[in-house]
Amino acid sequence: MTRLGFLLDSDNCIGCHACTIACKSEHDVPLGVNRTWVKYIETGTFPDVARKFSVMRCNQCDDAPCMTICPTSALFRADNGVVDFQDDNCIGCKSCMNACPYDALYINPETNTAHKCNMCNHRIEVGLEPSCQVVCPTEAIKIGDLDDPTSEISRIIARDDVAVRAPEQNTKPKVYYRGADQASLDPTRSAIANDGMIWADTLKNTANNKNHPSIPVRLGNQPADENGVVARTAYTTAHAMTWKEKVSGYLVTKAIAAGVMLVAALLVIMGNADSQAAVGVVPPMIAGAFLGITGVLLIADLKQPTRFHYLITKGNWSSWLVKGAYVLMAFAAVCGLWWLAGLTESQWLLRVLVVPVIITALGTAGYTAYLFAQCEGRDLWQTPLLLPVLLSQAVTAGGAAYALMDLFMDIPEGDAIRWVLLGGLAATAGFIFVELSSHGSRHVELAIEVMTKGRYAQQFWWGGIVVGLVVPAALIILTLVAGSDSPAIPAIAAVSALIGMFAYEDAFVRAGQSVPLS
Repeated sequence: MTRLGFLLDSDNCIGCHACTIACKSEHDVPLGVNRTWVKYIETGTFPDVARKFSVMRCNQCDDAPCMTICPTSALFRADNGVVDFQDDNCIGCKSCMNACPYDALYINPETNTAHKCNMCNHRIEVGLEPSCQVVCPTEAIKIGDLDDPTSEISRIIARDDVAVRAPEQNTKPKVYYRGADQASLDPTRSAIANDGMIWADTLKNTANNKNHPSIPVRLGNQPADENGVVARTAYTTAHAMTWKEKVSGYLVTKAIAAGVMLVAALLVIMGNADSQAAVGVVPPMIAGAFLGITGVLLIADLKQPTRFHYLITKGNWSSWLVKGAYVLMAFAAVCGLWWLAGLTESQWLLRVLVVPVIITALGTAGYTAYLFAQCEGRDLWQTPLLLPVLLSQAVTAGGAAYALMDLFMDIPEGDAIRWVLLGGLAATAGFIFVELSSHGSRHVELAIEVMTKGRYAQQFWWGGIVVGLVVPAALIILTLVAGSDSPAIPAIAAVSALIGMFAYEDAFVRAGQSVPLS
């Protein structure tokens, strides 16, 4: 059994793009996407300047996060160690793209499935070299068995100073670079050129400057950063943001579904199982409706929506997309039982279902934290505070749902509902404050800067914080202090909280994808 890897010799690379063209030709790669590409950076201060080249591609990781998160095992490891893909299994969920720390995957616009460099495995299996290696005029691309100490790349790796991209991600990449500038391997250490050069491929969907605001610009005679890197990226390829408003919306809709049932369970615990409509019947109907919306959003976000059932029929149990699907189904089933108990006024069954409802509701609200944790390319999403934020948002959403229900029916424990809403808001605000005050990786700090000071700052502060937290909390406190029984003000607070929740989640989801990986 072999363990194939690449040695990319940046000292020999002349930036001719022959590898990119050969790859496109070999695999019919459409315009606008690439399996392999050459990145240009420029270093130094005039007149002592240099242009350097690095080939970017899939790193064929030994611990490949794309394989772990892929819900249908469309990404798999071949016997020779290559991470390959199977088009027929891909549902186009794009989770692999966020899991990859190297921007190596893309959605093929012609097949709507995820593709990437697979080392031309179809050639290797018949004894041929990858097309990029064949055409490289300077032999800057070498392939070999990393487990064979006599192979050329094993000898080079043992003898020379080599580096890998994003070693802190612990993916055990099998693509090694000799002679590469650190500014080329770490895109956060260079500025993006914006001078209209013919080769410039500007990055979109990033941060707050015109092209790459999260990256500090240090050119000319400006001082280097803390690692002494002075460079700018003159040419690279753009990578589209993969998860947007549908994912942000799904975080809110499932929070509402989970939250309304958590509050219903709380009311049963407080002795209100006899309140048929407000506890037994309406809450599971609301939960079911928002679970349905959640499912629609998830399916609509797939590039192959007709294959959504592969999550069940071809499920990869290492993926939290699959585990989450089962959590949602379990929650839906429990909500159905709760509704039947409410219809039949079976108070004892409602009491029996309290614990299952709480467990499945918490799972529904919180499982996304584990899914996002598998997106190893997005450091902002790795925060351990994401789970408590999602749970506190579910409490907020549940209180908001009941505050709106109070406009149309008699709700027991009205003050308790308001305290639930206020408590959820306070907990969410506290967790967000702690997250913004903490220090993480450079990627985390840059993403937080984009979210709080850059492109998404107004959405975060005015939408997520002011509209989503400050205004509803002030309104609820006002009603509690005044002792008002009117449902109007809490209902306004509820709407404000839900709108702000979406604004915050959308800023968080997008900011997490704003830091470049290549």
